[in-house]
Amino acid sequence: MQQRELGRSGLKISNLMLGGNVFGWTADESASFRILDAYTDAGGNFIDTADVYSRWAPGHHGGESETVLGKWFARSGKRSLIVIATKVGMDMGDGKKGLKPAYIRQAVEDSLRRLQTDHIDLYQSHSDDAETPIADVLGAYQQLIEAGKVRAIGASNYTAARLTEALRISAEQGLPRYESLQPLYNLVERENYENTLEPVVVKEKLGVIPYFSLAAGFLTGKYRNPQDVKGKARAGVVGKYMNPRGLEVLRMLDEVSARLQSNPARVALAWLMARPSITAPIASATSVHQLEDLLESTKLRLDNGSIETLNRASAGKIAA
Repeated sequence: MQQRELGRSGLKISNLMLGGNVFGWTADESASFRILDAYTDAGGNFIDTADVYSRWAPGHHGGESETVLGKWFARSGKRSLIVIATKVGMDMGDGKKGLKPAYIRQAVEDSLRRLQTDHIDLYQSHSDDAETPIADVLGAYQQLIEAGKVRAIGASNYTAARLTEALRISAEQGLPRYESLQPLYNLVERENYENTLEPVVVKEKLGVIPYFSLAAGFLTGKYRNPQDVKGKARAGVVGKYMNPRGLEVLRMLDEVSARLQSNPARVALAWLMARPSITAPIASATSVHQLEDLLESTKLRLDNGSIETLNRASAGKIAA
């Protein structure tokens, strides 16, 4: 698996990031351990999680994914091989949310305990907090970096304007800067990233680690009509792609896949990896078999014709 540098952080990461949202949720502990072992055996070293994963599941309170990862670190002894990324800021209940400095200091200790580690490689603001001054947020992160608890920081779900403002404040006040952005970006969700965020990350040389790289499974090709998503957990998300443009993207994925003797999921991930501004797309797996299929995308090189075919099919309202 190829390695790339994440922004200017000095972190060397694999070009496919393993999504940890499923750990302790749709992948139980033993399945999660098998997936993690297989990922690292294949040369992967970059894992994404968040304190809030998987609070949405019945009976869960958040922290389930981090807890599974912590147990795996303790069992496998592989913590030193992993660049672990987690996030803070989403609602954890009981008033635990946002990016106020006191809460960041509390939340990082909770994440460190669950992860059974003494540092987090990439600590990300999971969502912008308009009520807390950006300088205060960055100042809290600076304290964590100076204490050795965090190596680098990143932003997720930020607008271009707020990301630009945060980078300006970092430069003017000598505070740590966001070295990465985790946006929503894939073949059927291009407009916001390419029109507004991409110019910022390219100019500022930020790493980009997009989530929903396979559009909640739509780009795997397993959902072709409304009946396919009926009763599924992500029916609402996938259903919005069931339109002429989405189906045309699937048709072109099928065409390119057939020509390259591959499949839609691998091609969709390879399309992301081929975009110069993308450092590593995030993809999740609930079994080793699923993971092996995703790993094949790191070996797939799309020719210019295939990229242009997919670009045309998925263009939407992309700025020229």
